[in-house]
Amino acid sequence: QVQLVESGGGLVQTGGSLRLSCAASGRTSSMYALGWFRQAPGKEREFVGTISWSGRRKDYADSVKGRFTISRDNAKNTMYLQMNSLNPDDTAVYYCASKPTQTDYELVYEFDNWGQGTQVTVSS
Repeated sequence: QVQLVESGGGLVQTGGSLRLSCAASGRTSSMYALGWFRQAPGKEREFVGTISWSGRRKDYADSVKGRFTISRDNAKNTMYLQMNSLNPDDTAVYYCASKPTQTDYELVYEFDNWGQGTQVTVSS
């Protein structure tokens, strides 16, 4: 079991940037894919992006392609979400998630382990 803790959320103006971090601790000996999700008030949780264990493969939701970048540093057990050109529609609680994988290249869209979330608010 990997424990995930998000950080880096806050208030940013439209057009601004923010970088979120997801720190993993506990049992990190196994390979695992990571993902970012978000949930705005009154809305369902939305897929943002995912990254393979190696970090070489990534996938993003259409709503964030070209604006958001996922990366990871396995030596630091940390995943990042660089968010640029933010707009109020990006306002949400952002969650990171993990799922074990048997390869370093596979992407995952269904996760079984979640962090507590960090609030991102984009003002007009």
